[in-house]
Amino acid sequence: MNSNDNRQEHSSRQEQDSRPEETPDADNRPGFSQVLKSTLAAALGVQSNKNRERDFKHGSIKVFAIAGTLFTVIFIAVIILVVKLVLRSAGM
Repeated sequence: MNSNDNRQEHSSRQEQDSRPEETPDADNRPGFSQVLKSTLAAALGVQSNKNRERDFKHGSIKVFAIAGTLFTVIFIAVIILVVKLVLRSAGM
């Protein structure tokens, strides 16, 4: 092995060592169904520790804030609709 080969081998090792060990993958991010399930589970208070940790580690606060807000608005609208239907059927 000559010195040029040693330099190339050394530089390729440095490149490998300088790469971050864990890069955030799109695969690790929770998908739409996972965000929906996590939002519903959080609203009911039954979120598993494993899923909660996944959400905090790989999820985006923006996505969960939007999902939570949408869930709250839809929930309130459904409650209002049910109350109106009950009052209407009661003749009020």
